[in-house]
This record gives sequence, structure tokens and C-alpha cells, in this order.
Amino acid sequence: MVHKCDLTIRVMNESDYPYMTKWLNDDLVLEYYGPRLTFEQVVAKYGPRFNNEHYATACILEYNGAPIGYIQYYEIPKDQLKIYGYPLEKSIYGIDQFIGETGLWGKGIGTQMISTLLEYLSSKFDVSMVVLDVKDTNQRAINCYEKCGFQIVKNLKDNHLLMEWVIF
Repeated sequence: MVHKCDLTIRVMNESDYPYMTKWLNDDLVLEYYGPRLTFEQVVAKYGPRFNNEHYATACILEYNGAPIGYIQYYEIPKDQLKIYGYPLEKSIYGIDQFIGETGLWGKGIGTQMISTLLEYLSSKFDVSMVVLDVKDTNQRAINCYEKCGFQIVKNLKDNHLLMEWVIF
């Protein structure tokens, strides 16, 4: 899908289920991205995403050819636009992501991943706004998102923050 330097973002496939199961059972990952899922639950949740049976496009992040994380993108559904307080006629994209190989946290890979996906979305889909929500305790992620140009715009329920990235 997209390759830049040592990073590749590609559409997820069935061979990625074991990675997702491993990552979604890592206590450090689950501190910020959950819930814990069995292999069967990973198949049920993520299978439809890469089979075009779900609104999100599921992708795997590779670093030097090895799978290290997950990222998905999607046009925000109308009901979620309403919750966030955006006009229903706007086309706004959302992203969710994590680096599952925790030994690679804090090395700038997340910033590279987000920047690469933002470039892809703005060129492929002519996206002018991308939003995400993040736990307010996940300072490492908040710093990463701010480096990529996201700004905190709203407090959400359950101690989450809404952040947005806008092309002016």
C-alpha cells in the first residue's frame, strides 16, 4: 500500500492473526489499546476489516520487513460525527493504531507511521481532516500525535481526548 524508508503499511491478511493475537495479549499494549482477544476473537473482529465487510481498512505496520504494529483508517460514521460534534455532511477520517512490539516504543517509529499514513490519506482520498481519540494518560502517544500536527480539541468520556489533524 505505502512504503517509506524502513516502514511499510500494508493491508492486513490472514497470516497476521497470530501477530494481532500476540499484541492484543501484551499487558503493555493493553494499557492503551484493548481489549484482550483470543485468536478466534481476532479472526472474528479483524477478518471483516480486510475482506471489505467493515467500514475500517485494517493495515499492518512493518519495520525492516517485520510486522510490528497495527493501524486502521476509515471515514467516520455519521453517528460518530454527531458524538464528536462535527457536521454530518463533512467527510472526516479516523485512525486507530498501536505498535505491538513494545521494545520499539520511543524510537520515533510511531511518528513516522502516522506521518506516512496522513500523507497517503491526503493524496489518495483528498482527506482534509483526520481525527483520533487517545487516553489522556497515554502521554507518549499524545506527544507523537502532536509531532504529526494533531491538536487536542475536546475531552471525551472515559478519560479520552479527541485530537484532530487539519490541512489548511
